[in-house]
Amino acid sequence: MELTQWLSGHWLDFFTTLLGLLYILLEYKASIWLWLVGVIMPALDIILYWSHGLFGDAGMATYYTIAAIYGYAVWKIKEIKSKNAQGGIEDTKPKASNSISHFPKRLILPTAICFLAAWGITYWILVNYTNSSIPATDAFTNALSFVALWALAKKYVEQWMLWIVVDAVSCYLYITKGIPFKAALYGLYVVIAIMGYRKWIQLMNEEKLVKNH
Repeated sequence: MELTQWLSGHWLDFFTTLLGLLYILLEYKASIWLWLVGVIMPALDIILYWSHGLFGDAGMATYYTIAAIYGYAVWKIKEIKSKNAQGGIEDTKPKASNSISHFPKRLILPTAICFLAAWGITYWILVNYTNSSIPATDAFTNALSFVALWALAKKYVEQWMLWIVVDAVSCYLYITKGIPFKAALYGLYVVIAIMGYRKWIQLMNEEKLVKNH
């Protein structure tokens, strides 16, 4: 009975965790379908985080839902351009693996400035308009996630490095907030993010070989 009650109280945490596993698997494969899951999962996360007082994360989940639509559009446009460049001939490689590249050095400084600004603004909002118990950490993961999701949409391979930091901090955060399934998911994310970085490097190198031939 107690187990049933416990599961009943954590069903949303459990379900969104399953969606999170599917999401990271699709991201690892550089599949465009990750964005579909990227719309559904954060929409449910809004409810989950808000109920646990993680108002910054709830706000970020709202951004994720909208950003997933943008990410799908960007990847779809790149896919269409890739097909047109090939004269309409289908490539045998996964379409979504096209255009993976390194983060441009010219964007490092402006991106860092945007991150710090987002961190500061989010922290100010959490302190002044919510009862968040850990505003600095909450704001940090939200601001860095903002940058990481943008980098993912642009298919920069270094987006995985940003997610490693976000996932590690989030894992600790969810443990302290009593969201066990989500905490375990983000712990797994750290491992998969490391594997994902290596996978995207491989995909990028394979694409270069195809172009050179």
